[in-house]
Amino acid sequence: MKIDLHSHTHYSDGHLSPKELVDRAHNMQVDVLAITDHDTIDGIQTAIDYQSQQKRAMQILSGVEISTSWHNFDIHILGLNVDHTNAQFLARLEQQSQERDRRAQQMSDKLAKVGIANVFEDAKELAGVGQITRAHFARVLVQRQVVRDFDSVFKKYLGKGKKAHVKPKWISIEQAITWIHDAGGKAVLAHPGHYDMTTKWLKRLVAEFADSGGDGMEVIHSHLTPVRKKLLADIAAEHDLQASSGSDFHYPNRWTELGKNLTLPEQLVPIWQDWNLVSQ
Repeated sequence: MKIDLHSHTHYSDGHLSPKELVDRAHNMQVDVLAITDHDTIDGIQTAIDYQSQQKRAMQILSGVEISTSWHNFDIHILGLNVDHTNAQFLARLEQQSQERDRRAQQMSDKLAKVGIANVFEDAKELAGVGQITRAHFARVLVQRQVVRDFDSVFKKYLGKGKKAHVKPKWISIEQAITWIHDAGGKAVLAHPGHYDMTTKWLKRLVAEFADSGGDGMEVIHSHLTPVRKKLLADIAAEHDLQASSGSDFHYPNRWTELGKNLTLPEQLVPIWQDWNLVSQ
């Protein structure tokens, strides 16, 4: 069974609609797909309804990727198999949306001071129905040819300490875990191999995540070396965390694909071990 527990739609910083994402997952022969947009679950019901009309069986899991703050790092926590109709959960996620808009407006104000006007408006238009993210700001600046590529945007304007950086006021990891558990889901530390921190700090992060009641971590995600994969597997085992895997798919490209190379190490317990993964 091909399982991918991390993907995005245009409701956050993905480029595909929920229906387009489902179609691509079918093309890649995915059997179980979790949709995990940033701080929103708006696209999930559309995907579930669309999947119910398909001939090929595939299970859509309700998910979300919640932004948190930890020792000056932005840490993402996946909520997997959450109840996407839970009123309390929806209200809590709305707090995150409001913080996104506040931060985005401040970034736009800072960009205006260096001569780059109205970025918030253009980024909001790009985001459409979705959450506004720094990726939308980056796309605007690249389209305007202010910079050459995404990396240059963050190195010059949006990265920590740069001209238009605004420190977010996200919730804590503990709060995110509580929100997820209250919505009936499992809390998973997202893409731990991608955070710009030393191994010492990574181990501290995982330890505190586990101590706070976290359920699992992504030990397989995109762009990991064999050495990094082994490190993540060893850290997960040390803290008795269940293992998850996800492509973190945002749009079709040559580096990341739905369901590709996501096999978990055999010694770890899958995050889905207690779920009834019966294809719809």
